[in-house]
Amino acid sequence: MTEQTATRLKALRQRMAETGTGLVAIAPGSHMDWVLGFHPHPDERPCLLLIGPEKEAFLMPVLNAEGTREFTDIAFHNWADEVGPVDALTAALADIGAEAPGLVALDETMRADFALLLLDALPAETRRDFTPSTLGGLRMRKDAAEYAKLKMNAGIADRAMQAAFATIRPGMTEKEVAAAIRAHFSSEGASPQFWIVGAGGNGAFPHHSASEKVVQEGDAVVIDIGGRKEGFPSDMTRMAVIGIAPEGYGEIHTIVEKAVQAALKAAKPGVLAREVDAAARGVITDAGYGEYFVHRTGHGMGIDGHEPPYITATSETVLEEGMVFSIEPGIYLPGRFGIRLEDIVILRADGPEILSELPRTVHVVSV
Repeated sequence: MTEQTATRLKALRQRMAETGTGLVAIAPGSHMDWVLGFHPHPDERPCLLLIGPEKEAFLMPVLNAEGTREFTDIAFHNWADEVGPVDALTAALADIGAEAPGLVALDETMRADFALLLLDALPAETRRDFTPSTLGGLRMRKDAAEYAKLKMNAGIADRAMQAAFATIRPGMTEKEVAAAIRAHFSSEGASPQFWIVGAGGNGAFPHHSASEKVVQEGDAVVIDIGGRKEGFPSDMTRMAVIGIAPEGYGEIHTIVEKAVQAALKAAKPGVLAREVDAAARGVITDAGYGEYFVHRTGHGMGIDGHEPPYITATSETVLEEGMVFSIEPGIYLPGRFGIRLEDIVILRADGPEILSELPRTVHVVSV
């Protein structure tokens, strides 16, 4: 077992004790990656990491056992297709002392059939919860190694955005701009994850996909990009204007930038996530554009591109030092243009540190 896994299991067990949780059940995916640094091949065969108050064990399909063993010394309770997983699961629960856990925390991303299999093996009175109260809470606070990878990816995204700025010209299609973004991510060994390029009226659709629309003089262009390297992602949004900006652009850009600044000022350890959303939303609402800010102010980011904490109008999450999340207010004017400015921040004791080095000022393309 690696030192990192041992440290994270210890922290998880402390959280389990605090919440009265007798069993945490994790399927292959990002939660398992966080605990172990890997996960077995995910398929329809039930595979679960079962963590009790003192011991842990795997419910492991025989088909995946040999390939997984080289990564971990955790006990396996193997099962074969011709027998099924029920007996192996019962043995695994007994091995870790979790036959009657009282409260079980389920990986909220696991397959429904995995969850039902586990619940059927536990006493009927077992209470059910999901991992945000245990594992999820730990994942929100990033350590130095996670920060370093997120910072590295933010730098790659900065340069991918600059590649987009260097490429975009009137007469190009959105897809051609997106191709330049993907090429840059790949050139730095990062896997391109998404590439929103929304020119003119398409920018008013927050999750627009790059299309065959031709970029024209006078367009405002939303560019929202992300890649992934060494298991961690990036995410950022900047604006470009082709020649002379459309009418009203400058005013709206200023409002959105003020909303970003308000959210940055509000984000402190001990503050509720909804207060950060309220700070950004208040600026836009007071300016008369509240109905055009149609999404949350931000989302957490770590192993997953979207994970807790979510910076929403209703979130009761208390922000803590080490949490990483986006701040990305926007205004979307149907048929005209949209403006979104997005940075990823890590929360420090005195407030947020922005991971990107690229200014949020609009990039003006000379024509």
